Amino acid sequence: MKMYFDDIDKKLLNAIQVAFPLRREPFAVLGTRLGISAGEVLRRIERFKQGGVVRLIGPVLDARRLGYQTTLVAMKIAQNRLDKAVQAISQHTGISHCYERSHYLNFWFTLALPPGVETETELQKLSNTIKPEAMLELPALRLFKIGVFFDMSGDDQRISDTGIAPSNILYQKVDLSPADKLVVNELQHDLSLVQRPFDISSRRLGMDIDQFLAHCYSLKQRGIMRRFGASIKHNEVGFTANAMTCWVAPPEVVETAGKKLAALREVSHCYERKTGPLWDYNLFAMIHGDAREDCQLIADKISQETGLNEYVLLFSTKEFKKTRVKYLL
Repeated sequence: MKMYFDDIDKKLLNAIQVAFPLRREPFAVLGTRLGISAGEVLRRIERFKQGGVVRLIGPVLDARRLGYQTTLVAMKIAQNRLDKAVQAISQHTGISHCYERSHYLNFWFTLALPPGVETETELQKLSNTIKPEAMLELPALRLFKIGVFFDMSGDDQRISDTGIAPSNILYQKVDLSPADKLVVNELQHDLSLVQRPFDISSRRLGMDIDQFLAHCYSLKQRGIMRRFGASIKHNEVGFTANAMTCWVAPPEVVETAGKKLAALREVSHCYERKTGPLWDYNLFAMIHGDAREDCQLIADKISQETGLNEYVLLFSTKEFKKTRVKYLL
């Protein structure tokens, strides 16, 4: 049964996605913004979680700044091998997203690996288990945007633009202090729904609460933590269609087209990626809409504006896994 959202629900869902306060009493801060009590905020978020709308509340971390290698992998898997593939993927701690898509290459997932683990070696292990008919590794070369935001209010806010990467740079590992590492590890627990949730985290570390929150701010300022907020199940809030859209973009057009895609509210992720055998598409954008037709219209518009006529829309037909990688430092 589809959940009903009143105006306060919608504003609250917007706020906890991108503007969750890193404060000692975050739910009281949210309540003040919305004109309701902290207890009412907690009650509504608990309802969101019980209804499957909110998966968890926690940090979105920059894997590369933590020293992890990341890549996108596409496989062709026969239908009678899908269950085996899903089992292998579900058990792998470095795989956060995995979908079946409407294409010859029907099985797609993201992979994050800690320092010292070779991507080629890990993919060979997965291949030995899954036995795909074909496999492509498509690592990112440039980042134009990363920032999922499902706008519930419909008031034309452009909060998702905070995910635009002005420099298009894929960042490298940064040095973390022992305290930074403790805080990063601790933050990755799903946030407790109590008045002072960060007190629980700071006590577990034997750290003063002000010191703990100062480390949280520092991680965010340095870009190690992209944001702290809720992960939303998009199909539960009306965004029932999403398409990974891939263009063949000549080198001289990639930057212009990438920035144009990044400026769209309907686009959550946009990368230039390495090509591979049987795969000439190098510009990727994840487009979200109320229906498939919305995604198609956006892709058509971008193609007309950029002159990029060779593209493919890969619609998600099944979600096998969607979580946040737990980075162990």
